[in-house]
Amino acid sequence: MKITLVGINHQTAPIEVLERAAIRKDELDRYLQLLGSYVPNGIILSTCNRTEVYTVSSDGREAEKDIFSFFCTCFNFSDAELTPSTYVITQPGIVAEHLFRIAGGLDSLIIGEYEVLGQVGHALQAAEKAGMVSLPLRHLFQSAIRTGRRVREETGISKNALSVSSVAVDLATRIAGDMSTCRMLVIGAGEAGRLVAKAARDYGTPRIVVANRTQERASALAMMLGGTAVELSHVPQVLSSCNIVVACAEAPQWILDVPQVEQAMKERPELPLVIIDIAVPRNVEPAVKQVNNVFLYNMDDLTGISEANRKQREEETALAAEIIRAELDKLTAWWQALQIRPAVSALMEKAEAVRTAQLNKTLKKLRSLSQEERDYLEAMTKSIVVKILKDPIEYLEHNNGSREDSIEMVSRIFHLKKGKSE
Repeated sequence: MKITLVGINHQTAPIEVLERAAIRKDELDRYLQLLGSYVPNGIILSTCNRTEVYTVSSDGREAEKDIFSFFCTCFNFSDAELTPSTYVITQPGIVAEHLFRIAGGLDSLIIGEYEVLGQVGHALQAAEKAGMVSLPLRHLFQSAIRTGRRVREETGISKNALSVSSVAVDLATRIAGDMSTCRMLVIGAGEAGRLVAKAARDYGTPRIVVANRTQERASALAMMLGGTAVELSHVPQVLSSCNIVVACAEAPQWILDVPQVEQAMKERPELPLVIIDIAVPRNVEPAVKQVNNVFLYNMDDLTGISEANRKQREEETALAAEIIRAELDKLTAWWQALQIRPAVSALMEKAEAVRTAQLNKTLKKLRSLSQEERDYLEAMTKSIVVKILKDPIEYLEHNNGSREDSIEMVSRIFHLKKGKSE
């Protein structure tokens, strides 16, 4: 059994690469179907900070090539574009530790953030629905979800936790100054938009406008915060009266482009406009930063604030690492049992077949026995088989060398038929 992980994240790829491989929630089913053309099983984990594919196969190198082809074809990457930003992990323990850290919020841009645990769960659910989950993958992700919950319940890593949304508002505050005189436009009424609007209100922003593709969601969020809602198509008109814009909508194309921003700035040339784009893919055309008196920031600009958050949570991170190690031990034991299960089953089936055949042959040569005598012979021969198999089974379970080599050796000695562990 080979577990292969191929991915890109905020640590390995610039946002220009990361956004090209970003998958919106409503697109995930389609991409899982496409993935099925490359590998027999797989789970796609796509968040604002990463896009990763996990698969289990008998040949890790072939799986790596297949997933690479999936990335290149489906996201229109060339090998030269993708390779520098990609990481590949094939050791099961390291793959598991990586995923456990993600689920625990340790590998996020903002340490301890909550959203990613739900995203790991959604990735598993979507893959289950698409029929793309094998037993090892299911157990891996279920273990990761359990680990993420333990980290949040047993440590303070998520206590007063920041989020990308709250960090974006914090950045806006540093740039714009007194928020009590600002008008903020929030583009997107999803979870990120809700967190942005709440953080803005907590910072004392009195006027919040929410724009969203679905008017009902924008109205609901605005009502909850005492703000106002506008349709997404009305954003250019609202822009001219705003001090701060936080863009966090799921959209396949720019929501704000240069002409729209230039037009808005003509109506307020002396008033600065701060735009923070935390959407992946981005909502705002990058060239907007060239417009006079406009200050545009994106996910890459949040690194400094996230590093300060990381240092504040070092002690809790160490406690979380202990939980991860304990959960890794459980998963490793399960994987080892899974790997040897076919060989053990084949060994026991063969021994039982030999025992039954020989017992029946012997019984035919004996005088007629009572049921009690037959039961005694049955129990005795079963006990002999168990004792003979005890040593080879323990060897498979506890051998510290190559488990695959051990399974192969036992299979050859006993002429066992090979079975599947997935």
